[in-house]
Amino acid sequence: MPSAGRLASFLEEAGVVGGAGRQTAAVTVGTSSDVGSGGTDDVTTPRSEFASGGWIILAWASITAALTGPGQTIGVSVFIDFFVDDLSLSRSQVSGAYLVGTLAGAAALPTIGKLVDGRGVRVMQVIIGALFAAALVNMSFVNGLVWLAIGFAGIRFLGQGSLTLVSNVTVALSFTRQRGTAIGIFSMVTSGLMALVPVALNATIDGVGWRDAWLYSAGFIALTVVPIGWFGLRSLPTGTTVRRGTEAPPPVASDGSFTRSEAVRTRSFWMLASVSAAAGMLGTALNFHQIDLMGEAGISASSAATLFIPQVLGSTLAGLFVGYLSDRLGTRYVPSAGMALLVIAHLVAGVMAPGAIAIIYAVALGGMGGAVRTGVGTLLPSWFGTGNLGSIQGLLTFLNVVASAVGPVLLAVAQTGFGSYGPAAALLAVIPGAALLFSLGTDSNRREIISE
Repeated sequence: MPSAGRLASFLEEAGVVGGAGRQTAAVTVGTSSDVGSGGTDDVTTPRSEFASGGWIILAWASITAALTGPGQTIGVSVFIDFFVDDLSLSRSQVSGAYLVGTLAGAAALPTIGKLVDGRGVRVMQVIIGALFAAALVNMSFVNGLVWLAIGFAGIRFLGQGSLTLVSNVTVALSFTRQRGTAIGIFSMVTSGLMALVPVALNATIDGVGWRDAWLYSAGFIALTVVPIGWFGLRSLPTGTTVRRGTEAPPPVASDGSFTRSEAVRTRSFWMLASVSAAAGMLGTALNFHQIDLMGEAGISASSAATLFIPQVLGSTLAGLFVGYLSDRLGTRYVPSAGMALLVIAHLVAGVMAPGAIAIIYAVALGGMGGAVRTGVGTLLPSWFGTGNLGSIQGLLTFLNVVASAVGPVLLAVAQTGFGSYGPAAALLAVIPGAALLFSLGTDSNRREIISE
């Protein structure tokens, strides 16, 4: 099919309401050349996964991922000044509590991954959603440094970590042939909705105060995430070992899924881990310090805040574009491209200035996030299968969360040492540079299992 036909087919998918029956075979894995290669002997038509309920599940997963916002850095940052002023804490103390809370919360994520495999995304989303709401209620009562650190641990573990993990696994489980496109759309919608989180939280704080804003957030989560899990994920009731439409889980050996212990012994896992960790570490660091970084370059706080718009746009377009191409050309080198964009973002940050430079920086940083999320999200089940996807994704999420906790501190230390953000950001470009080189390697231990 010519490229124009492919684009027309992709656009047609967005409005499809009917189609072939859903695929009932277990998810299988292969090398990157197999991902989305398509073939004349494919049993499932490209539209069937979306048409037979896939769009609905994708929508629920995207909304759920966006609603982790109060537990993400983009949401927590809205409350930082209130913690400093009302709790009589310094910014370094709040940052330290955030670091400790994030690391403590991350420790249990591999266990959550196992529970997702055993109990299923539906049950786990209901449980985690309820606990996340309770953790948000707790944040409204914090009155000191220790309580703040405990509160951070709760919302980071349950929101940023566990609920995000469940959403990612839900999408990976629900699609096979069009997984790349689905994850690209998932990334696009989540990024767009997530950009609204600080706006909504700011408006709520202006209306009811910061403590009650946590309570309003808790109520909203309880009334959305929990029902979505219970009623919206009925077609995924028993975990990652069961595909939509199957009646019984296939034996693990039938689809060649890796166990977590097998996965961590491959170079491929550490390729994905290094790219994901570098993206989490430095993406969080740059976003956490963005207002200060821009201010040093003569960009006002209001102008710096508006740069999140081209950043979200870059993330949205990159995620959608990468996802679409991955189903047709494969995603093997997408993580490497993401690291190249992160290197560019750091180098541009080193010479930050108002105007075009700032916009290039924002687009590159956003594009990096979209490319890495889509590439890693597509390759993980493609290389390691879905039988133990929760466990493997849980470990990868743990590493990403730990890295994201270290990132803001690392950039702050470098900025203190150099006296400005420019050389600090340029120096840290060596981290994504190293991850880029490592991700270009090959792995002879990755099994090749062909879909039938």
